[in-house]
Amino acid sequence: MKTLIAPSVLSADFARLKDEIQAVEAAGADWIHVDVMDGHFVPNITMGPFIVEALNRLTDLPLDCHLMIQRPEKYVEQFAKSGADWISVHPEAEGDIPGALELAAKHGAKPALAIKPGTAVESVKSYAGKIGMLLVMTVEPGFSGQKLMADCLPKYAQAKKLFGEKVLLEIDGGVKAENAGSVRTAGAQVIVAATAIFHSKDYARAIGALRGA
Repeated sequence: MKTLIAPSVLSADFARLKDEIQAVEAAGADWIHVDVMDGHFVPNITMGPFIVEALNRLTDLPLDCHLMIQRPEKYVEQFAKSGADWISVHPEAEGDIPGALELAAKHGAKPALAIKPGTAVESVKSYAGKIGMLLVMTVEPGFSGQKLMADCLPKYAQAKKLFGEKVLLEIDGGVKAENAGSVRTAGAQVIVAATAIFHSKDYARAIGALRGA
């Protein structure tokens, strides 16, 4: 499969959100990534279901919602009903993580798991058969613009061995044109990028570089 590119609206200009979404869509984006932070699981606060609902009105691209929040089972239904196509939750968070995944599927979203840099792939093997995607963080979650932690890249081969072809492998954190080749070689199939796209002068060129065009 081709490498999918998911621009993260975390770095978009929210005063021009409609224009930004239309621009990355025209530039070849495959998904739109939404970083949701609660100020508890990570030291930052970002956006909620109302942003997802707005994005759902602006684009037909799949909305990939990454919930960096405590007790995600309390909010998954809201995000799914707002238009989230994918919902990723963290096993390191407080709450009923298996229940959150089940609720995502029940309300029409595809369930996914996201792991922090310090979390071993082996520790989430019990989720095999319960998720459609594994998001491996290559920065500590919370802020965009960080440097990719290359020592996380072997996790993709580990995940492929553990989950096989049934689970998409997504990367989020510090991916840019200079390291995208090593990211793809490692096995990442979906690349999330924030500043690498939205802080560039040419969105199409930035997306093409990440994809390897």
